[in-house]
Amino acid sequence: MKYNSSTLFPLMMLLLLAGLTLWLERTSQPENVVSGKTRHDPDYIVNNFTIRRFDAQGKLFQTLSAKEMRHYPDDDSTEADLPHLTYHRELKTFVSADQALIDSGGKTIQLEKNVRVRRENTKGPETVLTTSSMTVLSDEEIARTKAPVTITQGSTVVRGIGMESNNKTGVSVLGGRVQGTIAPQPRQAQ
Repeated sequence: MKYNSSTLFPLMMLLLLAGLTLWLERTSQPENVVSGKTRHDPDYIVNNFTIRRFDAQGKLFQTLSAKEMRHYPDDDSTEADLPHLTYHRELKTFVSADQALIDSGGKTIQLEKNVRVRRENTKGPETVLTTSSMTVLSDEEIARTKAPVTITQGSTVVRGIGMESNNKTGVSVLGGRVQGTIAPQPRQAQ
């Protein structure tokens, strides 16, 4: 069988179109198809926000504010920059840090870098606790850390490694080797 240019041209065009179709199909498909649920990208970002929580009686219980918040849909977690958490009890407690990671239900808050807890005191100087990281169970009002902790109240300074603090009872338990300087208290008139 003899091939001439009039019979080869349509065959060559058909092969060229088939090759281009295959090339377009391969280059237009992403190599790894990634669903949005497996990526850890924020779905929204909020600047300068405040969230208020109320108890069952409608009384203000807790306020959380931060410079910026990023929500991640893959694990329903939230990151916050410069968070400030306030517990509105008879004696207020103020918690701040450089960063916070909040779980999906808002029940567990992991505070990182320059963590500071300040508790009002009507009978003397306020109590200030500082540490590098802390986990706060917001509903239970319990805070825990395994990092070094410093607690000051006026001239009294106590240091330990690790701590658990209950905001409802006002009791903090330090772990590890505890060292401190207890300042003398002024005598109260009888």
